[in-house]
Amino acid sequence: MSNLLAEKLVIAVSSRALFDLDESHAIFENAGVDAYCRHQIDHEDVPLKPGVAFNLVKKLLALNTVDPANPRVEVILLSRNSADTGLRIFNSIQHHQLDIGRAAFTKGASTDRYIPAFGAHLFLSANPDDVRKALEAGFAAATIMSSTGAEVMDATHPSQLRIAFDGDAVLFSDESERIYKQSGLDAFQDNEAQAAKQPLLGGPFKNFLAMLHQIQLDYPENASPIRTALITARAAPAHERVIRTLRAWNIRIDEALFLGGKDKGVFLKAFGADIFFDDQRKHCDSARQHVATGHVPHGVANEPEKPKAAKE
Repeated sequence: MSNLLAEKLVIAVSSRALFDLDESHAIFENAGVDAYCRHQIDHEDVPLKPGVAFNLVKKLLALNTVDPANPRVEVILLSRNSADTGLRIFNSIQHHQLDIGRAAFTKGASTDRYIPAFGAHLFLSANPDDVRKALEAGFAAATIMSSTGAEVMDATHPSQLRIAFDGDAVLFSDESERIYKQSGLDAFQDNEAQAAKQPLLGGPFKNFLAMLHQIQLDYPENASPIRTALITARAAPAHERVIRTLRAWNIRIDEALFLGGKDKGVFLKAFGADIFFDDQRKHCDSARQHVATGHVPHGVANEPEKPKAAKE
């Protein structure tokens, strides 16, 4: 990972992920684009309230205050607004004192094509289509889901960024999850036991975790401003392959919870996650009751089910 040592962590975030644009989006859906544009221009001096990803972005940018001469994180705004209607968003960024200077306004077009141009390692958006396109292009991306618990988490660990990940199809490839989906739990457990010393292939969030790990190396382990967790439905004996995979990657994970199918939400609350990434909607629905959550529409769990063959 030597090529990551001097690299800045770049996060691309959509305006609807960063700010609460539910009212504006409802106007767009119900009254059309012209009414939406008028509303944004008429209210461009009214700051928008924080959205689901706001606290995450705030904590990411706070990492730069440790050594302002050597900032480690940059946040980019990607918005489907026009520059004209997007003025309210930039005014809101200034109001909330967020250090965000770069942006792309696409006037309704997909924003995903600017992810590689900006060199982003993670894309957070409220638009599932943009997220899927980013994942298909090989970038870490997630659809931000609303959460009633996000504000509480900001107060729990105000000076430490806490990020939690699912394993299969997020940090790791979905190779093992496919066996589970196709052949059941016993076949999955047998495969993982037999392949325990064979590292899993990387999933879409491997590089993002590696970038977090590089920032962590700048601090003593007991004083890091970042803490990570793997929170997975796996249990023994499927735990060993996960541990050996992270060891083979030489990537640090601070906490690992092997839940054996237990509900993830309460454990995420106990960890105090600022955000959790999972590929399965049922786990996201549990998590969003407690913490900000990003759905990763990747892997076998997000493929359309094949129609069953008709009986002859």
